[in-house]
Amino acid sequence: MTAPLRRVFLRRPGGVERWREFGWRAKPDPVRIVEEHEALVAVLEAAGAEVVVGEPLDSALDAIYVHDPAAVTSRGAVLLRPGKELRQVEVGAIERDFRAAGIDVLARLEAPATAEGGDMLWLDGQTLVVGRGYRTNDAGIDALRAALPDVDGAAVDLPHYHGRDEVMHMLSVISPLADDLAIVYLPLMPVRLVELLEQRGVGFVEVPDDEFESMACNVLALAPRLALALDGNPETRRRLEAVGVEVVVYPGEELSRKGDGGPTCLTRPLNRTA
Repeated sequence: MTAPLRRVFLRRPGGVERWREFGWRAKPDPVRIVEEHEALVAVLEAAGAEVVVGEPLDSALDAIYVHDPAAVTSRGAVLLRPGKELRQVEVGAIERDFRAAGIDVLARLEAPATAEGGDMLWLDGQTLVVGRGYRTNDAGIDALRAALPDVDGAAVDLPHYHGRDEVMHMLSVISPLADDLAIVYLPLMPVRLVELLEQRGVGFVEVPDDEFESMACNVLALAPRLALALDGNPETRRRLEAVGVEVVVYPGEELSRKGDGGPTCLTRPLNRTA
């Protein structure tokens, strides 16, 4: 999750009229959200990544958060089944996009399994930690194990936090920055995950309490110690830069803050190579 990003998938924003139904904080401006998305694509291209952009999915406002409906491995993709029912329409769309981009599909989760990409953390190329929460259930974890038989896996319980109606993905509280460094919001971290990381010698950059809700913990590694972050959160940025992490920012008032989806949510890495 921290090797140099070579190829990445994003989806253009579509219709915004159903924002309340999808649980957004406010209605996004239909022009500015597109402008912010184009700026994000430009930042990723400037960092050296090939950006594959999917067409808008007007029936699903959350479809811009492409990290969740699929997982991508070195052998191909696993199509997931979002725990948020309104998002399940995204799976067929991302399957078509992946096939058009030459990404093989290895498996597809079926009911009653649910799993979302935001609950999946790769510790290395062969070790996957899955967060058990309201969006990823036990059947989903079992289905992932079956779909990825050569992968070593562990499951950790996620906190209740604000409950079923407000998403708490595992990647809401941790983002890897390098093999030996991660940014975390320690008060909500699963104990087992903290211990796994400590055993591997991973150091922590801790997000302050007053910047957690503004997605300071949601960053995307463009390369080891090179992080893409939502503009703002000055104290977190200071802490990152103090340990040698270069921070690149993008504007996301419409794209991220209103829908609670940071740079990890907005991107589905397809290829990373050293």
